[in-house]
Amino acid sequence: MRPARPDLAPRPGLSRDEMESLQRRVAETAVFADDLPFDPAAVSLASPETEHQTLAEATALDADADAAADSPPFVAGIDQSFLDDRALSAVVVLRGGEVVERAHAVSDLELPYIPGLLSFREGGPILDALAELDCDPDLLVFDGSGRIHFRQAGLATHLGVVCDAPSIGVAKSLLCGTPDEDVDGRPEGWRTPIRADDSVDAVGGHPAGSETTIGYAFQSRQYDSRPVVNPLYVSPGHRLSAATTVDLVSRLSGSYKLPEPTRLADAYADEAKAQYED
Repeated sequence: MRPARPDLAPRPGLSRDEMESLQRRVAETAVFADDLPFDPAAVSLASPETEHQTLAEATALDADADAAADSPPFVAGIDQSFLDDRALSAVVVLRGGEVVERAHAVSDLELPYIPGLLSFREGGPILDALAELDCDPDLLVFDGSGRIHFRQAGLATHLGVVCDAPSIGVAKSLLCGTPDEDVDGRPEGWRTPIRADDSVDAVGGHPAGSETTIGYAFQSRQYDSRPVVNPLYVSPGHRLSAATTVDLVSRLSGSYKLPEPTRLADAYADEAKAQYED
């Protein structure tokens, strides 16, 4: 998978002002409305009807627009692990409940973690891993924020725009914005909008303020043995509305808190990391 907008890719050597300026350009380019090459109803963790279909056969099938409309899309989960001053970026591609491809890349890190500037630390390594894929995913699911971001341009938005691919941010903590309701102790499947607040800038044609929904708090799982499981914070990255984003994350949720694509990417990142530590 190659960048469609390499001019907007995160790059090292920028000052903080330059990084924030680039994020604003990304946000101005981002589309926070549904523009999908697949039917959201086709997204699930069920196995495709052609259970033993090869990746090449599936890719050929998706070249037919009529067939693609009813067939499960390629969904890539993306996560990272770290090796001192290097990042190991892992991508796992699912089609329905089947893993069709895995890829990873190890890249040098140029920046420490800075809240609000995660894409400049992890974005380049993730693009390196995406370049190793044979398929072009229809949907990218990131461990990080999308529109729930100070400049409406979190990791999922930044890389979704660079790749011009529908993308979702799934974060474990809330970077900014305000939930409509208290999020503690909610039942499985519960959700509430996250509204922009004073910490979120209006950018381009994307407003900010208490009427603007920038994502959702989503209670993906609850367990009898653990009475309090915190929600996920789900937001559109690119080419998705907030409402469709949380519906897709619900469809991609299995038996664990994290959606299956990023859960598998997290496990694969740890698996791949082990080979570099021996």
